[in-house]
Amino acid sequence: MDTTTKPVTPDVWNTAELDLDAYLARVGQRREAPSAAALAALHEAHVRTIPFENIDPLLGRSPSLDLADITAKLVHRRRGGYCYEHNLLFAAVLERLGYDVNRQAARVQPDHPGPNTHMNLRVRVDGDDYLADVGFGASIMRPMPLYDGSELDQAGWPHRLTAEERGWRLHRLKDGEWNAEYAFDEAPQHPVDYEVFNHYVATHPRSPFTGRLVVMRLSDRVCRKLIGEHLVAEYADGTEEKSTVAPADLGATLRSLDLDLDPADLELVRERYTGQK
Repeated sequence: MDTTTKPVTPDVWNTAELDLDAYLARVGQRREAPSAAALAALHEAHVRTIPFENIDPLLGRSPSLDLADITAKLVHRRRGGYCYEHNLLFAAVLERLGYDVNRQAARVQPDHPGPNTHMNLRVRVDGDDYLADVGFGASIMRPMPLYDGSELDQAGWPHRLTAEERGWRLHRLKDGEWNAEYAFDEAPQHPVDYEVFNHYVATHPRSPFTGRLVVMRLSDRVCRKLIGEHLVAEYADGTEEKSTVAPADLGATLRSLDLDLDPADLELVRERYTGQK
């Protein structure tokens, strides 16, 4: 028996199903060797290009977490999605490019607490660890160095990481105070874990994504959100603009948020939009 041969690790995440060239074209990036700078550029390009949105759960559909389906939706159909879709896609991209990636879970609003259903990533490159998260609504533009006290400006909003006894906590500075966004540890998750989380988030009546439309876009010093019927622009200086979007204006508003639905889905969303919570 040849004991020098290493066992083949099965590709449980099906990363071979990713159309990497199409993804890179979608976000306007080139293949580059793994580095902290390349990771930051790719992360930012993803957030700037692919919307955060909950169209499928709003319409009573559970988003598929099969990588081929995510690629078809977010890359080829140029749609968006929520955390599992974004971060499963991004994790596969990073692994195909040669990064060391750990898929994790986080508890949103840990001081309340919220559910432990968010997906984030730990990425190791150049000997350092980073928190990467392209699927947290419109919050994190660039990966954060993973060490206690790490601070990084995220498109105008300072964020901080603090170490806890059993993991980490991500904070956002607002009105002069650090508010906890989510808490997480580095326990690796399995595909079935996200299937369970996804079922709850996509179907439970208390989920924030089943009762009203949510679309979010982050750019420099402005975060634009369509929450229910309200279009909100939050600026890094603390000012805010808010307006009500009429059903007839929904298509144009979604396009302004980089989300161009096919006519059938737009009509379904418009019907659901008038009765949302």
